[in-house]
Amino acid sequence: MKLAAPVVYVIDDDDISRKFFAAVASSVSLACVCLESAAAFLQIYDHEQPGCVLLDLQMPDMSGIELQQRLNTMGAVIPLLFVSAHADIPVAVRAMREGAFDFITKPVAGDLLIARINDAISHDAENRAALQQRDVAIQRFQTLTRREKDVLSLLMAGRSNKAMASDLNLSQRTVELYRARIMEKTGSRSLAQLVRLAMDLQLTPATPAGQSMN
Repeated sequence: MKLAAPVVYVIDDDDISRKFFAAVASSVSLACVCLESAAAFLQIYDHEQPGCVLLDLQMPDMSGIELQQRLNTMGAVIPLLFVSAHADIPVAVRAMREGAFDFITKPVAGDLLIARINDAISHDAENRAALQQRDVAIQRFQTLTRREKDVLSLLMAGRSNKAMASDLNLSQRTVELYRARIMEKTGSRSLAQLVRLAMDLQLTPATPAGQSMN
C-alpha cells in the first residue's frame, strides 16, 4: 500500500511562529498543517499519516511534553521536533529521553529547520517501513497450522528431523514437508533466518503438549 505524502504539523500558540514554520515548509513543497494547541492536533491525528511534528514546548492547557507523553501512550511513531524559545536543558534532556527527534531553540534559521524536517521525515519513513515489514511477518506466522507451530517449536529448540518425528509421532518425510511449508509460509530462506525472525517477533511457540526439550 502506497503511503500518503508526508505532512509537517506545526503546533504553536504563537501566530508569527506558525506562519514562519509554514513558509519554511512550503518553500520546499512540503504540505503543512498549523494548529494552535496540542488538543487540536489530537483531534485530527491519524497514525497512518506520515510526516513530522514541529512542537512548541510551552503552550496553554497542554504543554509540548504532555503531548509527547500522550502520543507515547498511543504508540505514535511520528517524529517530534521541539522548537522553543525556552532553552531549558533539563526539559530538553527529558524530551530526548522520551523519544523526541530533536530539540531546537528559537530563533532558528530556515535552512537548518528544513534539514531537520527532512531528516525527521526520512526517519519516519524508515520506521514505518520497518513496522510494515514486521506486520507482514506476523501475518505470515499467523497462517501456520497448529501442527506447523509444533514443528517450529521443536526446530527452535534445535531438534533434528528424526527427533521431531519421534516427538510428534510422525514420519521423517512428514516432518520434512512441514518444515518446507513453514519456510514457504514465513518467507524464510534458511533455518537461521526463520529462527531469528521468530525470536525478533517474540513469537516463540510453546513446547508441544507432552513433549520434552531435553
